[in-house]
Amino acid sequence: MSVIATNLQAVQRRIDEAARAVGRNPETVGLLAVSKTWPASAVEEAARAGQRAFGENYVQEAVDKIGLLRDAGLEWHFIGPLQSNKTRLVAENFSWVHSIERGKIAERLSAQRPVGLPPLQVCVQVNVSGEASKSGCAPAEAAELCRRVAALPNLRLRGLMAIPEPVEGSDAQRRPFRQLRELFETLRSGGLPLDTLSMGMSHDLEAAVAEGATMVRIGTAIFGERNYL
Repeated sequence: MSVIATNLQAVQRRIDEAARAVGRNPETVGLLAVSKTWPASAVEEAARAGQRAFGENYVQEAVDKIGLLRDAGLEWHFIGPLQSNKTRLVAENFSWVHSIERGKIAERLSAQRPVGLPPLQVCVQVNVSGEASKSGCAPAEAAELCRRVAALPNLRLRGLMAIPEPVEGSDAQRRPFRQLRELFETLRSGGLPLDTLSMGMSHDLEAAVAEGATMVRIGTAIFGERNYL
């Protein structure tokens, strides 16, 4: 068994154990393998081990991989910051976008989604930690942005995403995830059709699952440490 296949099994065990520890069905937590900076061959290796959904942060790198692997039947999620000049490529090539933080970006994605493709599945990114360096709308702005996104014809609003500030300790890790879940529940009770909480990465997936994550975004624990040089 390959290293990536072994790592995938280990991550799935972590998800299963985290879910069962809080009385959740592990099948309610999806695994998104974050393949940014890794070559198409690494994605192929993960796909051979049964992984179908992959997350990418860099548009051109992702589009190149998607082209190489177009016949592999994979599902591609864009999870990074998105600039206006890259929305067309994302609208044309991805099934999901997790990082909607402005109405203008959502409007461009909807307008540029090709005829014949299903609606683009999208999450609104919320800056739950309030970090100046982090993307995402403020929690107080999320309801208005979600309503704006939900009204667009070629998008389907699915939920919320967050990348909290890295911290140590389960209680500290759970706090921002709890804040996102509570916001999610408030928006749902207000009539928004949300079903996805995209939160949790390699170092804090247990805390995210404990607070209700329905999709965890895991890169390092599957593919290894990245070399950005």
